[in-house]
Amino acid sequence: MNYILAYWKAIESGQVTVGRRVRAVYQRLAQEIMNPDPDSPFYFDEAAGERPILFAEQFCKQSQGVIGAPLVLDLFQKAFIQALFGFLEKETGYRRFRETMFLVGRKNGKTTLLAAIALYLLIADYEGAAEIYSVATKKDQAKKVLTEAINMVKQSPELRATLRKRRNDLYFPATASIFEALASDSNTLDGLNSHAVIIDELHAITDQNLYEVMKQSTSSRRQPLVIMITTAGTVRESVFDSLYEIAGNIADGTQREDTFLPILYELDAREEWLDPTKWQKANPGLGTIKQFKTLQGFVNRAKASPEYLPSVLCKDFNVREVAATVWLSYDAIRSDLRFDINDLYNTYALGGCDLSATTDLTAATLLIRKPGDPIVYVLQQYFLPETRVAHLEEKNTNEAPYRRWAERGLLTICPGNRVDYHMVTEWFCQMRDTYKIDCMKVGYDRALAGYWVDEMKANGYEMEAVAQGPYTWSQPMRELGAALEGKTVNYNGNPMLVWCLTNTGVKKSGLNNIQPVKITEKRRIDGMVSLLNAWVIYVKYYEDFMYNVG
Repeated sequence: MNYILAYWKAIESGQVTVGRRVRAVYQRLAQEIMNPDPDSPFYFDEAAGERPILFAEQFCKQSQGVIGAPLVLDLFQKAFIQALFGFLEKETGYRRFRETMFLVGRKNGKTTLLAAIALYLLIADYEGAAEIYSVATKKDQAKKVLTEAINMVKQSPELRATLRKRRNDLYFPATASIFEALASDSNTLDGLNSHAVIIDELHAITDQNLYEVMKQSTSSRRQPLVIMITTAGTVRESVFDSLYEIAGNIADGTQREDTFLPILYELDAREEWLDPTKWQKANPGLGTIKQFKTLQGFVNRAKASPEYLPSVLCKDFNVREVAATVWLSYDAIRSDLRFDINDLYNTYALGGCDLSATTDLTAATLLIRKPGDPIVYVLQQYFLPETRVAHLEEKNTNEAPYRRWAERGLLTICPGNRVDYHMVTEWFCQMRDTYKIDCMKVGYDRALAGYWVDEMKANGYEMEAVAQGPYTWSQPMRELGAALEGKTVNYNGNPMLVWCLTNTGVKKSGLNNIQPVKITEKRRIDGMVSLLNAWVIYVKYYEDFMYNVG
């Protein structure tokens, strides 16, 4: 049976409600099946796509609910499996799709689906000595899929007779194949020869290297497969964000990747979480796998207690959010505004800086305005000691992709174990000398400033200490938040600033006082504090500044 066409018919008729991206992907897949391009290097084999479905429903048994009952897949699951396994290369007969992102709300049967697919890849995919790995941030999360597979095997006489449960894996003696769970310590993952990699809850993984290592581990296989199944989550500037952008572009048709299958069950607009008729967009198993009343209860709780809203938006509706205690929503922070630095040539600016010594980031900021332009342009440069970066890498803390940011020129890694403040001065001078950005005044924290202030003054900069606290910060912080929400701040998509902003919580004191705080101790907000110090100067000297801007 052609489940892709059946699913597309249900979508087209309105029987099934999906978001625009799922609709677009299945429309293209249906067109490729119904009107195949003779020049395409790929073709669709209905039987090849149906084979893993038949395997799952014949041999995989329920390990929860009605224990031992045959596994019955929903239409959306069958369509996904058939798409993943049914499109083949004309030249080789191998699978077309080598990578997939399956974004779906919680409690839509993703663990069961992954376990069934993993068992098929282990036993029936014609791959000798196949290595199947389930990978997640923590071992317990990675083991969920393996545990579900083991429980399925226990309930199935056929699988029980075929597979062996060993200490750390499931073993298929006939082809010497294994299925194992691995934690995200990427330092131990080199040397794998993966046939398939299942990355569970991709949103929680901050180590870009983990994804790269696991993907590279499949390079010697004939038809490898990387499956990423996840909810949206609250960790920003993670590997999820970059891969989600790629998947979204492919789904939208703005980027072509013939071997990547994006299935993104999500709302089309944030406000749709209030409309029950739209809930199925992020919850394709609603009414069968996931109970409507359960989701309704989550929504009602979020309505009554807003602190639950970020979790519900992320986990149930795949709206990208940040943690519940943060200052701004991810929608407020995110911006598509971009600029070329050459467009800021010969402009006026105000500056800010947040200095650190060894652990935190040092961040330097320029706020720039252009005549007749309502947008505030933000330039930033970050600084961190080499020993700190090396220590984080050695401990594999996955705090942030500092090396990657340094390669992009966003971060300067200073030799030794302290930030070299002279390099901060050099950045301000470079912006002035190269791009003629005339910085009228720089706001700074007195702490750690020392000789740096004198050095900046010697280079022609007017410096002003900014008291660090709610009395000074409250009103500028509110105005900065309003400007970010109003999309009048163009920070050129700087991922380090996005990271700092999403790490920023708000502490209230008195009647109207607020100040920034870290949402957790390990998160960095230095870029936001640097920006806020500059914004304090911007608010205080606005009239004089805009007079010069013209």
